[in-house]
Amino acid sequence: MIRHLFKLIWNKKKAHILLIVEIWASFMVLFGLATLLVVNVGNYREPLGFSYENVWAISLSNNQDTTEVAQKLQQIVQRLKAYSEVESVSRMGGNFPFSATQMNEGIGYNKQHILADHYVTDEDFAKTLAIAVVSGKWYQSADSVGKYRPIVINQKAREDLFGGQNALGKVISDKYKVVGTIANFKAKGEFMANKPAYFELVGANDAWNSTMLIKVKPGTDAVFEAKVVKDVARMVKGWSVEVDYLTDSRKTQHNLVLVPIIIAAIISGFLLINVALGLFGVLNLSIARRRGEIGLRRALGATGNGISRQFIGEIWVLATFGLLIGLLFAAQFPLLNVFNMEAGVYVTAIVVSVLVIYGIVTLCALFPSRQAAYIQPAVALHEE
Repeated sequence: MIRHLFKLIWNKKKAHILLIVEIWASFMVLFGLATLLVVNVGNYREPLGFSYENVWAISLSNNQDTTEVAQKLQQIVQRLKAYSEVESVSRMGGNFPFSATQMNEGIGYNKQHILADHYVTDEDFAKTLAIAVVSGKWYQSADSVGKYRPIVINQKAREDLFGGQNALGKVISDKYKVVGTIANFKAKGEFMANKPAYFELVGANDAWNSTMLIKVKPGTDAVFEAKVVKDVARMVKGWSVEVDYLTDSRKTQHNLVLVPIIIAAIISGFLLINVALGLFGVLNLSIARRRGEIGLRRALGATGNGISRQFIGEIWVLATFGLLIGLLFAAQFPLLNVFNMEAGVYVTAIVVSVLVIYGIVTLCALFPSRQAAYIQPAVALHEE
């Protein structure tokens, strides 16, 4: 029976070529969409690694002012800590959580070398973002005394550099010494992969890293924001002061991920609708042209369910031709390790896409095939 169905569809391949191409195109777009969904759902399920609620980022730019910039930044930190509405203050570089800025650097231990996100922060960073230290400690100002600069690394960096070894006390790139490790740190949001990252203690005389993270008490509103901006601007005349809420920045990062997925979903939906309408039309036309054949088969003892199964089988075979072409393309992604993703991601996306295509073609075939099953042999043969 299956061999007969394949032979039947193959003999009519020219009549169905456009539909086969549509099924192939739908599968490829659906495969891309499913890959995005599998990757992002997997990333979303991993912990973020820090708390962003009630945290503001105050970005400062000294513009033309070059006089005692480091001292002025320290004065601003002390002023921010003096507010009763502020629970904690931390100074860091411009690549604060959920920002558009990114800094990375290659680091290595023995023969292992990785590219890791680089964050320059002070000793209160972990407290401000409620980051849990897994082993060791978060660095303090006293740790800056010595030959090596103290750093904290995340779990991903520890695994890539040291494997199962203890990272504490190890010297990285001949200039950093690991004093602590944390779990995850996904600075671009929940949809970000957990990449290697390390945190370096900001220098006392550093004049470049001028972003202040402040954790405010719940309920603190824009009135306090305006007060802070006014006070800081008065302290450092000519400087630019900009405030970002991490909750708002997080939404922006989410949109950067979700918009491409939504666009791919719309395109995929449009193609699947075209395929569904095409299949529905092909089946109805096929049944109308083959009423005599259906009537004869019913007269010879074929059951209604048997007729229905044949038409569903024909549609499955038609979809299989389109999917086989699509699988030839999709199989290259895990084989060639495209985009450096795990093979399991692509395999899952392929399985999901195939099931969706077969599900849609089955739904499209149910109604016409049931109509064919209800054709009475006497009526069909009389019409012939």
